[in-house]
Amino acid sequence: MIAPSILSADFSKLGDLVREIEAAGANRVHVDVMDGHFVPNLSMGAIVVKGLRPVTKLPLEVHLMVEDPGRFLDGFVKAGSDSLIVHLEVLPDPRPMIEQIRGMGKKVGLAFNPDMPVERIEPYLRDIDLALCMTVFPGFGGQPFIPESIDRLKTLRAMVEKHNPACEIEVDGGIDAKTIADAATAGANVFVAGTAVFGAKNGPTAAVKQLEGLVKK
Repeated sequence: MIAPSILSADFSKLGDLVREIEAAGANRVHVDVMDGHFVPNLSMGAIVVKGLRPVTKLPLEVHLMVEDPGRFLDGFVKAGSDSLIVHLEVLPDPRPMIEQIRGMGKKVGLAFNPDMPVERIEPYLRDIDLALCMTVFPGFGGQPFIPESIDRLKTLRAMVEKHNPACEIEVDGGIDAKTIADAATAGANVFVAGTAVFGAKNGPTAAVKQLEGLVKK
């Protein structure tokens, strides 16, 4: 499943670009939210999700790269988000927040950075819909894929198969035509691509179709 990240899109044409990736066969829209604290960058808020909701039928997946995700849940749920991904790094015990998001009727994901042991997510796999293995350090688009991520994905896939085979494994960071097949072989089944889609020379439609084709192979 291809989840284009709008962080890399031209915001002056955002609605048209999201319509284009939907028509091209993208499966969901990935919305990166940064607070300037958890990561050294600022990005969009719930108003962007509110603006996109009437434009697309695709699920809107919100990735909260923030120090205090609880402050933002209500706003994004009201704006029309379908799923909320929070980071293990800022939640000593993520269970209360997992339950809170579930209670809002939304899907829940847990993300973790490249320097966190994969095993840290294992106790929570039964309770989540998606495990997001960051394949770069979050904060900026266009970074290269960290090669050690392949072994981390294999470990995560084995744990997911053991505890909750329905849990999706998402990768985010440096995903493009060169890295997507290896990530898929290692166990990922949802692929966040920003620059590779919205910065593609041949345009987003061709990029989405190319990435999807590489995954299917």
